[in-house]
Amino acid sequence: MAENKNTKSQHISKQEIDRQKQYMQQVADLSLTGRMACVQTYGCQQNENDSRRICGMLKEMGFMFTDDLNQADLIVFNTCAVRENAELKVYGKVGALKHHKRRKPSLKIALCGCMTQQEQVAMTIKRKYPHVDMVFGTHALYRFPEILYRSYQEERVFETESFDGAIAEDLPILRDNPVKAGVSVMYGCNNFCSYCIVPYVRGRERSREKYDVLKEVRQTVESGISEVMLLGQNVNSYAGGCDFADLLSEVAQTPGLRRIRFMTSHPKDISEKLVRTMAEFPNICNQLHLPFQSGNNRVLQVMNRKYTREHYLELITMVRSYLPDVVLSSDVIVGFPGETDAEFEDTLSLVEQVRYDSLFTFIYSKRHGTPAATMEDFATEEDKSRRFGKLLDLQNRISREINESYVGKTFELLIEGAAKHEKAMLAGRTEGNKLVHLKGSEELTGQYINVTITEAQTWSLIGERS
Repeated sequence: MAENKNTKSQHISKQEIDRQKQYMQQVADLSLTGRMACVQTYGCQQNENDSRRICGMLKEMGFMFTDDLNQADLIVFNTCAVRENAELKVYGKVGALKHHKRRKPSLKIALCGCMTQQEQVAMTIKRKYPHVDMVFGTHALYRFPEILYRSYQEERVFETESFDGAIAEDLPILRDNPVKAGVSVMYGCNNFCSYCIVPYVRGRERSREKYDVLKEVRQTVESGISEVMLLGQNVNSYAGGCDFADLLSEVAQTPGLRRIRFMTSHPKDISEKLVRTMAEFPNICNQLHLPFQSGNNRVLQVMNRKYTREHYLELITMVRSYLPDVVLSSDVIVGFPGETDAEFEDTLSLVEQVRYDSLFTFIYSKRHGTPAATMEDFATEEDKSRRFGKLLDLQNRISREINESYVGKTFELLIEGAAKHEKAMLAGRTEGNKLVHLKGSEELTGQYINVTITEAQTWSLIGERS
């Protein structure tokens, strides 16, 4: 088991950031035709936020953006390592780009993010995908301008050293969502859950200074965005000159900030002080994502989660004592090595007892280099699929029942724009992050309106303007 040590946050020097800005100018000065970039992101909201930094740097270097790979002069895949399916999808995408490169030799291809921080992945890319020009890990993201410039000098660049990265401030960021934004408060993780690759690819915990977080939140709100999500692998471990509850309190006092969310919280670290702060400020959303992963104590111990089922349920009781109508979501792993049918039933009973609004459910995915990857497992894939189906059926029923209780009630919605899968409909979210579809003009995007719920579906609601 890896030792849980705190890492003192270090910052990339101003001189180094200035050096990267010089590389931005050098790339901008190159005679490049098109300058169209396509940035695709896989994985968590921390990855999404990293991609916003990449896009910010690209904009400074004169690039415009496209979602069409065929139009792109530069393609960047920001990757995820948490599950095998995400990695396989990236390998498939990268393999297909070989034909793009043949048709367009000037095309530049970059892979970055958590997946590429793994040594065996970087070696595979170097050996089997010669058409990839750049590979860099999470710790080298701030050096992207230098890496890109070197690639234009006909150099194939690999920057995937394994170390606990320092924090880079004062990098440009491109906010492409006019309604809401993520703001990272910390990076890395010290928990070393036995199934999780994150501490190995993101490094140990490093917290941004409170001043830098508050400055970015203020700038984000001044740009016209009214909802901010504070991001970290475990925000409860924030230590940038204060604890997370105090940081949240100060963020909540930012003028013009209408909604604040945060994720992810680890149950072993969540405090009553934090929940009390959530109840104190009306602009801190009445929503909490609190992963439990398994409802069985033996499995939790082998997972190295550092809490018990009983402690987790006590936390839920405490949260609801301050926030009676809190919207709860969680993460669950099905089929962890050694999990029996009886132990899985403990997970089902916990879900039934807590009654989450939604769950993010996953069948266990073996990650090379983690302790769980070497554990014996006697369950078949059929066993795991059967358990997964039972969990989905249970959660679908609970979600539908909770959503039906919303019918006839009125909520304030932040309109996010056109609905993705509902033609001629808008999409908005309640304070509790419930997705609501309604008819209306896209001119309402970014506005707060009152909506009465008229119909409940399993994963969303239908409403009309009050």
